[in-house]
Amino acid sequence: MSNTQAVNENLENWDDRANIHAHGAYGDLNKFANNSQAITGTVRRDLDVLKPFLPERSVVGQRLLHLQCHIGNDTLSWQRLGAKEVYGLDFSPKSLEYANDLANLAGAKITYVQGDARYASKALSNKHGQFDVIVTSAGTITWLPDLSDWAQSIADLLAPEGIFMIRDNHPMLFILDNDGLEVTQNYFSGTEVSYESDNSYVVNDADNQQHIIEHTKNHNWAHDFQEIISVLRAAGLTIEAVGEYAKTDWQALPMLTYNEVNDEWIMPEGYPQLPLTFSVVARKI
Repeated sequence: MSNTQAVNENLENWDDRANIHAHGAYGDLNKFANNSQAITGTVRRDLDVLKPFLPERSVVGQRLLHLQCHIGNDTLSWQRLGAKEVYGLDFSPKSLEYANDLANLAGAKITYVQGDARYASKALSNKHGQFDVIVTSAGTITWLPDLSDWAQSIADLLAPEGIFMIRDNHPMLFILDNDGLEVTQNYFSGTEVSYESDNSYVVNDADNQQHIIEHTKNHNWAHDFQEIISVLRAAGLTIEAVGEYAKTDWQALPMLTYNEVNDEWIMPEGYPQLPLTFSVVARKI
């Protein structure tokens, strides 16, 4: 199967997921929109990674681009943190419909653009200018077949001295089986895994089957640290920091337990403590 066909099948799947996520699987989005102080746990963790590299440790006054923004709850959170111009990009038109609805309900000015994150610079074109901060987070690059164009788009879209941050699923998670107990896949970049599922990662019960996924094909690609760091450097960016964390934004493994206070998932005591997420911060000099 070609990468183009695989990406198109992922797009159909994510259009279906958007319907699920916007109708309860991501919580009460009306309540979230109406609470101007509400910030997602994902963005709180992203900001913790970004702070040391931002002016005044804040995105206030920064032009910010959120890649693979999905239905926009994280994007809205960045706007609420004070970014002066916020853009979101996603390949799913259905996701962007919900993202625009959420922004309108919240009274927030956010510009959404449809496009593949690998070619973000083409989708945004010259008329949108460059950005001080570009972020992508929580389940993103595994959906991209390759990262060279992705990294080059990021470099092209960053303003001089601009900061890019990715905080995503740790590459180690890719190699584990669904029970998280055995290594079943290759670790290195180039590995592709295809599967079928009519459930989303945040819903797996009968109460939500009215929003079942009809397009069940999924395709994921492994991206190891060597690839991630190398493509960013090859695009001309300087690596500022790399991090690994024993917490994640979703139940990536079945034994993880939910910490409601911090809105995060962690490995319980008695299990080996594994890195569940990673981060890379890069700057355009």
